[in-house]
Amino acid sequence: MMAQMKDKDYDIISVLYNASQAVETCNRYVQDAEREGDREAKSFFQEAQKQNEGLIERGRELLKTRL
Repeated sequence: MMAQMKDKDYDIISVLYNASQAVETCNRYVQDAEREGDREAKSFFQEAQKQNEGLIERGRELLKTRL
């Protein structure tokens, strides 16, 4: 019999999914800013990308202890 996953664990997975999508989106935005020569926007998107990558790592660690 499979153990039932709790709502909060699904929520962590949802945040992981959304953060992963944000990383991909920010990557495209970094390329756009780079193509247009906008260093300030590029830096902003890179920062957002790194923050989301950090959330992904934290979420993965949380799930390791729960699943």
